Amino acid sequence: MISTATDQTRINPALLALGLGTVILSSFANVASLHAQDAIGKSFVENFDSLNKQRWYISDGWSNGDHQNCIWSKDQVSVSAGTLKLGFAKQKLKDRNHVCGEIQTNARFGYGTFEVRMKTAAGSGLNTGFFTYIGPTHGQPHDEIDFEILGKDPSKVQLNQYVNAKSVGSAALVDVPGGASKGFHDYAFVWEKNRIRWYVDGKLAGEETNPAKIPSHPSKIYMSLWGSGTLKSWMGAFVEPAGPIAAEIKRVAYTAPGEPCQFPESVVCKLK
Repeated sequence: MISTATDQTRINPALLALGLGTVILSSFANVASLHAQDAIGKSFVENFDSLNKQRWYISDGWSNGDHQNCIWSKDQVSVSAGTLKLGFAKQKLKDRNHVCGEIQTNARFGYGTFEVRMKTAAGSGLNTGFFTYIGPTHGQPHDEIDFEILGKDPSKVQLNQYVNAKSVGSAALVDVPGGASKGFHDYAFVWEKNRIRWYVDGKLAGEETNPAKIPSHPSKIYMSLWGSGTLKSWMGAFVEPAGPIAAEIKRVAYTAPGEPCQFPESVVCKLK
């Protein structure tokens, strides 16, 4: 599935919780050492005037497992007029009948504030995500901090985190005023050594203060749209979209601890 040093992937956290990720992880063990020296990223604001290939890697040519009904395709990633689009479409590719879009940072990022402004896709069986992830593919334990919007009910966003491949969060569902798929909303989490705080449209939406439940390994930033025909209890039964659809992202930012806010809407401007 992965054949070069530049190929990168992840295992969806829900699958590890369901015990479905083991086979996939073993397939990637041979590339773990290739990513051990990835750089630690600095503060940035990405407004998607273009797709900066030094910052972003486009997932292309594989899926994350049998649960996923689409293949990551670079053709489902586009940037135009300050907007990144991650698509999902019916198209036969390899052993799947759909293609989907994901990007990830080349660098890893430690404690700090992670922010995105996005409009998600709607539809049962679809998942739009903004999260940090690191794992065995990169020669590290599986750590993750999540925002996931399930297309079956885009009025809410799911918050969660993983430590050493175990779901240690509450997978809380939080209201998104007006709906995540109806317009652009701001999602942010502040990751500290002993605390995570999640924000939706600048308002505190969740908090974790148990040090045992806080990821500790610098991680890559991911944004993705994908579908499943099997994870019905979590994502709902898959319903074929009427045509190609996309999640849209206007801005992504990372602010390192102690650095000033980088744009007026940033939660960093309000943090104490």
